[in-house]
Amino acid sequence: MGFNMKALQQQAQQMQQKMLKAQEELANSTFEGTAGGGAVTLTLKGTFEIVGLKIAPEAVDPADVASLEDLILAAAHDGFEKVRAQQEKVMGGVMGGMRIPGLF
Repeated sequence: MGFNMKALQQQAQQMQQKMLKAQEELANSTFEGTAGGGAVTLTLKGTFEIVGLKIAPEAVDPADVASLEDLILAAAHDGFEKVRAQQEKVMGGVMGGMRIPGLF
């Protein structure tokens, strides 16, 4: 049983095509991060680009801006975690479950 370089190259090309498709799908997906029971909702793409922010009127208290800032940060962290988890899921599927250090 010999080493088949051509078959290995074909597998690498197929994996690269799958990765590109997965990255494109992630880039076109949107995710929502929420905080405060929905008082703040942040919408972002799979590329971590923030594309929307909604703040419920009751979350706005001029005397307590710090709480609103905390809610926005919490919603961002929630959204980022959802994108990261989806990236790991999609890319892990493409890689057949292989964990490559530094890829995720």
